Amino acid sequence: MPMTILIADDSRIMRNTIKGVFSGTGEQFSFVEAGNGEEAMALLEAFPVDLVLLDINMPVLSGMEFLKAVRACEKYCNLPVVMVTNESARASVIEALRSGATDYITKPISPETFREKLAKIPRFSALVKR
Repeated sequence: MPMTILIADDSRIMRNTIKGVFSGTGEQFSFVEAGNGEEAMALLEAFPVDLVLLDINMPVLSGMEFLKAVRACEKYCNLPVVMVTNESARASVIEALRSGATDYITKPISPETFREKLAKIPRFSALVKR
């Protein structure tokens, strides 16, 4: 059964770009997509998700608010959440990591950097090292 990845980003183009990075792995993935943090929360409750790729700057519920809400739920304490965002300020990176982000990728993303970051996540390491 393919792993399910939740991509939460208000840009459809960015969501498609991220999905494209996974197409180069030769593995099957299932994707659910959200345009804001509130939609992402609803999808997280509706689907068994193996990884969340999360933008910080989104309408309705920001990525940071989503991250804090997810980390407050015991059932999601081990869910990998990787921030994928334009926010490159050191303070934003530190806040995300202190709030429980698994890792942090700054846009624009390169497939190599993306795969390197995912390789650090145990469930994905074997899939992306190819």
